[in-house]
Amino acid sequence: MRLFIVLLLIPFLGIGQNFQPKGKGQVINHTYYSLSYSEENEQAEWVYYTLSPQMINGHVVRTNDFRTDSKVRTSSATKSDYYKSGYDRGHLAPAGDMKISHTAMSESFYLSNIAPQNPSFNRGGWRSLESLVRSWVLSESDMHVVTGGIFNNNLGSIGANRVSIPSHFYKIVFSEKKNKMIGLVMPNKKITSQLSFYVVSVDYIEAQTGIDFFYQLDDDIENRLESSEQSSNWNFSLSVSPSVGSSSSASVQCKGTAKSTSKRCGNKTKNESGYCYAHKNQSSDYAAPSNSAYIGRCNATTKSGNRCKRNAASTTKYCWQHQ
Repeated sequence: MRLFIVLLLIPFLGIGQNFQPKGKGQVINHTYYSLSYSEENEQAEWVYYTLSPQMINGHVVRTNDFRTDSKVRTSSATKSDYYKSGYDRGHLAPAGDMKISHTAMSESFYLSNIAPQNPSFNRGGWRSLESLVRSWVLSESDMHVVTGGIFNNNLGSIGANRVSIPSHFYKIVFSEKKNKMIGLVMPNKKITSQLSFYVVSVDYIEAQTGIDFFYQLDDDIENRLESSEQSSNWNFSLSVSPSVGSSSSASVQCKGTAKSTSKRCGNKTKNESGYCYAHKNQSSDYAAPSNSAYIGRCNATTKSGNRCKRNAASTTKYCWQHQ
């Protein structure tokens, strides 16, 4: 029985120590990440997980099954809070970090792991930062990641549940193997500077959020790592690969079979599954979305940097071209 319990904990804890922060909200543990839910702001004040190369190199495709988190005692935000709000449903623990299993991918779409993000921010600088962190992990091995919004000067709220719109978002990355740590704070708007411009000390993030990060470390080590900006210890020149769901990958011929001809489909697709919009349900990894899926304008960004003007296809938030 004891061995069985330990094995159950392995996916969540990852390799190394568990460094959950100290916050004020309800702590919720999912399979590969944990969070502290702020009822006042209807989102997580922090999301924490240990990111490994295996989680990045998995083959599970994006599920887009946004839904409420039943583990939140006071009820989490809902999809209707974001509908026509003008803000993206921005991941804190990104889907691109949860490709190791269908459970991990699907749980990343709980609305407790989502925050309102300016579309230009979510699809630009924030996505680039998420990709850069993945590059660090792939080149140096496992790292601990903490992410959340800063609620000091919110930009208002959205929806009936009054979901706070953070003015800034923070991300802290700790390499236990290399004994180094970095913090970044980015404004919730279009990012025009290099990512290294947004590096701050972790002490600064603690002062802005009231959260105690990495308190499990020895005091001397914690003070040294958290008191200064450490951008010189991190490689900002690593190639930033597209995150899951990105439309910038190369097109390939769809693997699907056309029902009308029983021959291979001739469409080109950028979907990671290798199946086009018409045949995505033929993929072995396909998971049907819930009946209450997104309805409205496509959420993709065109090559010119503008939001796509097409309507989203059924059961997804993207049009046929950008799925």
